[in-house]
Amino acid sequence: MPAYEYECAACSRHFERRQKMSDPPISECPECGGGKVKRLISGGAGAITKGRTHSAPSTPSACGMGGCCGQNGGCCGDMACEN
Repeated sequence: MPAYEYECAACSRHFERRQKMSDPPISECPECGGGKVKRLISGGAGAITKGRTHSAPSTPSACGMGGCCGQNGGCCGDMACEN
């Protein structure tokens, strides 16, 4: 189920709701009850899966960050980090 971002025009609150694609957009702000809520266009989070994915390392990296930390111009699995 995708997550949609919304913004209330009355109180400027941003909130997120998980909805079916076929569900109608939210029409009322959960904070102030305002009726002018708009769905925002977002970049999305990509595919959300349950359980482990192959992109996540099974063990912590050399720097302890659990993945690519970007230090020394590379990923921890390829280069040693200086943390």
